[in-house]
Amino acid sequence: MKNNLLFTLLLFAGILSAQTTTDFEDMGLTPGEFNNQAPDGTFTSGSVSLGNFYDETYDYWGGWAISATTDTMTTGFMNQYSSAAGEGANGSTTYAVTYAFFPERIALTGDAIGAPVNSIYVNNSTFAHLNMLNGGAPGKRFGGETGDDPDFFLLTIQGELGGEIKDEVIEFYLADYRFADNSEDYIVTDWTQIDLTPLGNVDQLILGLTSSDNSEMFGMNTPAYVCVDDITTSDMPLNVRDQQLDWNIALYPNPAQDYLQLEWPVATAGTANIFNTNGQLVKSVHLSTGVNNIDIESLPSGQYSLRFTDGEQWNVQRFTKL
Repeated sequence: MKNNLLFTLLLFAGILSAQTTTDFEDMGLTPGEFNNQAPDGTFTSGSVSLGNFYDETYDYWGGWAISATTDTMTTGFMNQYSSAAGEGANGSTTYAVTYAFFPERIALTGDAIGAPVNSIYVNNSTFAHLNMLNGGAPGKRFGGETGDDPDFFLLTIQGELGGEIKDEVIEFYLADYRFADNSEDYIVTDWTQIDLTPLGNVDQLILGLTSSDNSEMFGMNTPAYVCVDDITTSDMPLNVRDQQLDWNIALYPNPAQDYLQLEWPVATAGTANIFNTNGQLVKSVHLSTGVNNIDIESLPSGQYSLRFTDGEQWNVQRFTKL
């Protein structure tokens, strides 16, 4: 009986700690290099697999490439591999970039298959960023001559499970010029973390790009590139995770205006991350045992998700900021 109990506890602990972050640093690139030719048509790193094809005759690639290029200044197609930040997420060297004129997939591997993806970091490419900022073939300058054109560049992420595309869609604006106040218009140039847990269990992620700048003959004019990095997979199916992580966390008041109180019942320190409805991380706070006050006064009114973790276990609650 004791042996069975010990096995169960070890298995339980292994399930709770399962998590992988794919950062592409194992791809062997040094700053300034890129690789658009996967030997077997697939780049595999961490818990993900990225499809790639390369035509030697025309020096043409499609799908995904792996990059460590750093050029944030050169405009045009010859600088198609650089991120707008000139580096990977969290100051790293290597990241992945895709040309997603048509939707591109990120396939999960190993224990990550059929389980949620916790988060992904995304950024514009330098090519897309400078094209939207200044205009030039093939795209227009976002905002137009007056700055009033309601332009946008939108990334959508869906999940696929068992060959079926799920209904949930996460939207993230890589550029947004639709504001009445032009000073609020923006083009993303920093790596931004997106919460993907609302997609639930998935075998693959499907990334699509749409733009306000299109032509009847050629379709989207905005360079259809997006960079990704630090893909964190939970490596544990949702139904198992929910059974194991049914914590009784008190979060109040809800709705709230100035602050939230979170009663942290765990003896070890924790972290609470707040995400907006676009999946962007907007605030992170440390948690200690007992009642924690979380200042939300500066957050815009709306719906948010609060994800809390002790480093191994985690769960999510939602709240409304008045």
